[in-house]
Amino acid sequence: MSISDYGQRFLPKDSLEEIRANFQEGRKVRVAGRVMTRREMGKSTFCDLKDGSGRMQLYAKKDILGEEGYKTFRDLSLGDIIGLEGELFTSKMGEHTIKIEKFERLSKIVRTLPEKWHGLKDVETRYRQRYVDLISNDDVRATFRARSRIIREIRAYLDGQGFMEVETPMMQSIAGGARAKPFVTHHHALHADLFLRVAPELYLKRLLVGGFEKVFEINRNFRNEGLSIRHNPEFTMLELYQAYADYTDMMDITEAMVHHLVVMLYGKEEIPYGDKTLNFKRPWKRGTFYGALQEATGMDLRKGDVREAAKQLQVEVSKEMDDIDVLNEIFGEKVEKDLWEPCFVVDYPTVMTPLAKAKAEDPELVYRFELFIAKMEIANAFSELNDPVIQRQRLTEQKELIGEHKELDEDFLTALEFAMPPAGGLGIGIDRLIMLLTNQNSIRDVILFPQLRPEKKAAENDAGTGEEG
Repeated sequence: MSISDYGQRFLPKDSLEEIRANFQEGRKVRVAGRVMTRREMGKSTFCDLKDGSGRMQLYAKKDILGEEGYKTFRDLSLGDIIGLEGELFTSKMGEHTIKIEKFERLSKIVRTLPEKWHGLKDVETRYRQRYVDLISNDDVRATFRARSRIIREIRAYLDGQGFMEVETPMMQSIAGGARAKPFVTHHHALHADLFLRVAPELYLKRLLVGGFEKVFEINRNFRNEGLSIRHNPEFTMLELYQAYADYTDMMDITEAMVHHLVVMLYGKEEIPYGDKTLNFKRPWKRGTFYGALQEATGMDLRKGDVREAAKQLQVEVSKEMDDIDVLNEIFGEKVEKDLWEPCFVVDYPTVMTPLAKAKAEDPELVYRFELFIAKMEIANAFSELNDPVIQRQRLTEQKELIGEHKELDEDFLTALEFAMPPAGGLGIGIDRLIMLLTNQNSIRDVILFPQLRPEKKAAENDAGTGEEG
């Protein structure tokens, strides 16, 4: 029996998951997948087949395949992809099994599959060779199946709430995104530099001006910044905007949608995360930005010198940091580290948030919240500023503060002059949300192909912690 190393078209009629769910003794099946294990027993061989849905035991017998066919089957390498037809039966050990009647090799493996994955070096390799990781580790495949399901469910949920999904430019002529550093590229035909988007916010607001009242985008954003277990320079965000709403409506949407996802995946409100649990029972805790700081530090940080406060609190800050960065650093070290259960932190300083509407009763604060879960920022939302005069003033002040690559988006300001309705806007970090919902500690474990250091530099860091700063 001759067998090709690289076969032709072979469409399976059945998946292993479906066969297991609807097992019927004697049923004929046609499947394809990868040979993963082999156990010899005289004139018969048991092995495992793995397809996109799961695993199942195969049984090859010399009396059925013939001497040449059986020899050819035994010569298959672990990792070869085969197509086969056979009959279902239950082995003496009670295992649901496919008895092979005929088979063909569809693709030959020329490398050796790893037996085990352990240690820092192999973890690094898992990310670089994700295809091998997916072959070897069923739990990794389950995580990415869950990711797909979560994103699909988010779309369905928002569709049910009357939101319309839209697409906005990834390459933009003006670098948005406040303090975030953008990636710069060059368009040769236009003879112009362009920027990979940091956020789609200003384009989505243009759509509110145009009359779309509920819009969302699940989008890829890019920040030319560091790498860590919580940061990847290319990441996925959900951004949505609702006309005539405000940040309290965004809190309600966030709480209801995330709670829905938790119950969909787990069937309950309490889920594992690391060696602890997270309880998503509603309503979630709410507290103010300055109130949380005062509770954690004993200081009223709306008054006095924040640098002196940082010194007293032993929070390290650099000379290059402005007061807002210092305040953020204090919040990160003294407040964020204790925010485990879902918590909305509301009412941020106006100077931190140039695109949010100031509070009528206290213009030094804006209608804004951030959602923290398991010590991570998961969501950010505003009552959106829609006064074009104040918006121009705020963006001008920000440009003077930040400098490089920051220009006023005159077209966005023009759009506001055509009247944007009051609105609530929300951004949710999809990658971090999926980390929580799939019990993963690193963002790299929920991104199929995370950005990594060049291999040579990574190898030099193998003796370290494995986290890239």
